[in-house]
Amino acid sequence: MTRPATDPASRSATPALSVCVYCGAREGAKPSYMAAATEVGRMIADEGWRLVYGAGDVGLMGAVARAAQTAGGDTFGVIPVHLLNMEVGKRDLTSFIVTETMHERKKVMFMNADAIVVLPGGAGSLDEFFEVLTWKQIGLHDKPVFLLSTDDYWAPLQGLVDHVIAEGFAADSLATLFHTISSIGELAAALRALRA
Repeated sequence: MTRPATDPASRSATPALSVCVYCGAREGAKPSYMAAATEVGRMIADEGWRLVYGAGDVGLMGAVARAAQTAGGDTFGVIPVHLLNMEVGKRDLTSFIVTETMHERKKVMFMNADAIVVLPGGAGSLDEFFEVLTWKQIGLHDKPVFLLSTDDYWAPLQGLVDHVIAEGFAADSLATLFHTISSIGELAAALRALRA
């Protein structure tokens, strides 16, 4: 179901860019993770873009969304019914969608995004990353995928991808299907370039 949280007439036209953010439902061990999530949410709103994310109000997810809302941004959240309580479904978003399954959640998020950004997270974020990476590898989409590696969080993942290539289970091109970025400034510039 879709429930606009604000009067549609008060919102701007279709945003210039819809940015899907995958990230943890926990805060993580370092304060820098929450700080980066907050900065990403603010940046998306300040640029006039739309945040697409998992509709939770906990961990990094909640930080991204609250920052985007505080900065006046358009927020599009998608959550499966079985996670409404666990992830504290954030019902005051611009658009709040409840799906029946996790698969449907991921599909709706992906279909409503122009670019994917992966912040620090756990198994769920890894699942989401590898799904869009695999889809890109087999030619199902060409949307840009960015890993925001705050404090080198994603360095082991980059190493794993390199290992998979070195051991002959993927072509060298696999490493070109995503971009690892270490700062919000780099991320903003890369996203801006998509509309240049």
